Amino acid sequence: MKQRNFGRRVWTVVFLGVVVMLWACSPAGAAASIPTVGVLTPPGLTYDPLLNGLREGLGKAGYIGGRTLKFIVEDSKGYLLDFAPRAKKLAEAKPEVLFTAGTATTLAAKRATGTIPIIFTLVGDPVQSGVIAGFASSGNNVTGVSSYAGPLSGKRLELLTEIAPNAKKVLLIVAAEESSAQISARFVEEAAKKMGVQLYRRDVAGEGDFGQLLKEKLSGMADAIFLLPSSLVIVHVDALIKKAKQERLPLIVNQQSVVEKGALASYGGDFRLFGLQAAKLVAKIFRGSKASDIPIETPDRFVLTINLNTAKAIGLKIPRKVLERADKLVE
Repeated sequence: MKQRNFGRRVWTVVFLGVVVMLWACSPAGAAASIPTVGVLTPPGLTYDPLLNGLREGLGKAGYIGGRTLKFIVEDSKGYLLDFAPRAKKLAEAKPEVLFTAGTATTLAAKRATGTIPIIFTLVGDPVQSGVIAGFASSGNNVTGVSSYAGPLSGKRLELLTEIAPNAKKVLLIVAAEESSAQISARFVEEAAKKMGVQLYRRDVAGEGDFGQLLKEKLSGMADAIFLLPSSLVIVHVDALIKKAKQERLPLIVNQQSVVEKGALASYGGDFRLFGLQAAKLVAKIFRGSKASDIPIETPDRFVLTINLNTAKAIGLKIPRKVLERADKLVE
């Protein structure tokens, strides 16, 4: 009798084990174990290439959206620059990872949670901006791919003088309350001194300042316009592009998507490539790594993009040696 009861208990345990396995393989069980990525991006641009690169990279790692991966996207389509409420909303959803684009969104996510891993992109200088303690180890729940915007800003000024050799006076637009813009401005100012380029710096602290700038005759003070990374300025980038074309001024920026909108040229990381690179870091988190153990990365490559239609519209003939170096020409 005891042997028979023992056998029954064994079969009961086996049966329950099979049930659990079947449930785990079922849609309901799979849904319960699907990791979630919360996404926070700023307004002003389309971040579809960045998110497409992220999805593509995670797919290569075996995480497929809708099947083995879920996304919660907080993407502002308007002009809201207060990211705190949206960061808090994402953190309360308790995703396995938060994915951010830009310095302001990353800082908002960091304030919203000290436990959920945060993978950032498009942060120019994460150390000086207060996002992390160091590139080797963040010292917190944050890691990611820095856009390296500060040092690259000096290089962009060099490119501007190659693209538009007659640009001796450059209008530098700086968001007064954004650390990424302030940090990048210092690199541009250092490069300008070495190159003998005269900078006209305009700090803008809000929509009123920017609106006033657009009312002025910019060609009366500068031969070209230099745009730094900024959530504030990028919100108004369409108006700035229009103004630059009207006054036939070369406008150089840090993002390829702005060139596709009509700016003259950009030099920096490609959004899709940023997403692909960041996806590898997200996958590491899914597999158990801590954000503080993952070193901060910089872009695998930088891309020079030139808008030929804009060059024609402002009457600028771009040197052939520059065109031959371009990674992408917008026509």
